[in-house]
Amino acid sequence: MPAIPALRDYLLTRRSVGMAFLQEPGPDRDELEQILTIATRVPDHGKITPWRLVLIAGDDRARAGAALAEIAARKTPGLDEASLEIERRRFLPAPLTIGVISAPQPHPKVPEFEQLLSAGNVAFNLEHGAFALGFAAIWVTNWYAFDPDAAAMLGAREGERFVGFIHIGTPSTVIEDRPRPALADIVSSWSAPTA
Repeated sequence: MPAIPALRDYLLTRRSVGMAFLQEPGPDRDELEQILTIATRVPDHGKITPWRLVLIAGDDRARAGAALAEIAARKTPGLDEASLEIERRRFLPAPLTIGVISAPQPHPKVPEFEQLLSAGNVAFNLEHGAFALGFAAIWVTNWYAFDPDAAAMLGAREGERFVGFIHIGTPSTVIEDRPRPALADIVSSWSAPTA
């Protein structure tokens, strides 16, 4: 296979773009189909598709946020109005959010951990797909990924859980890179134990 310098350069410079810097326009129907197609080309031992995707777009962004605020208010009595407004705006201003759900399937040869990793790959590939089409993205979990009531309201079924929410939009600024770990600090070579 020949080298792909443009892909190499992208992978060396890719970084997430925060929610506050994601704006309209989002992907159109054809672009979204391409992003979803890229996202789902991931390792899937056993070909069992142990994940699902939930799209939150348009007016549903505000509706989902309002529902989150209701759940937060019920679970945390006395939550102030500023905190509730944060919940109402969880899916704004990004034009599109895609929830990635780990949906493990019973399988004698594929442990649930492998299936969870496959779902995580879908989440990261959503970012790659967005960037490939000229958009930007960020992978966020937050409390509603782990809260059973919030997760169910957002589409998780019994036995499923969100691995994250990928917010996608047009970047409004160029984000500076963050420090990355030195390879010498995180890479080691295995050697056979001595007798």
